[in-house]
Amino acid sequence: MIILSVDYGESRTGLAVCDKNEVLASPLSPVIVKNTDMLIKTIVDTALEYKAELIVVGYPVNMDGSEGFRAAAVKEFVERLKQHWDRPVELWDERLTTMGAARLLNKTSAKGKKRKMKLDSASAALILQSFIDSRKSR
Repeated sequence: MIILSVDYGESRTGLAVCDKNEVLASPLSPVIVKNTDMLIKTIVDTALEYKAELIVVGYPVNMDGSEGFRAAAVKEFVERLKQHWDRPVELWDERLTTMGAARLLNKTSAKGKKRKMKLDSASAALILQSFIDSRKSR
């Protein structure tokens, strides 16, 4: 199944997609849209373009598993996304994905603005890879 992953952010939102065999998550270009309605439209359009059957949204829980203010914002965003997408949308624990993406980018030469542009989509790819790996182990 083709799955689109979203690392929701207020200024940049990372996206990633996996192949239909759910082997590899690949980052897409981040979306730089602050208007939530436009962001949702862009996400839905991207999901349709890639023929995604599921959207997975990174869920920012605290290290102890509790929900913080960002988790509430993501839940609200997901509820709005569901109003425009008639297929499943799932939340997926994104703990440590930004740190993992940063470590990954440290191994490349990405610096400054270029690095920021790649970080969110790299995080989305790590979220999605974690999700598809979990599905395989069930």
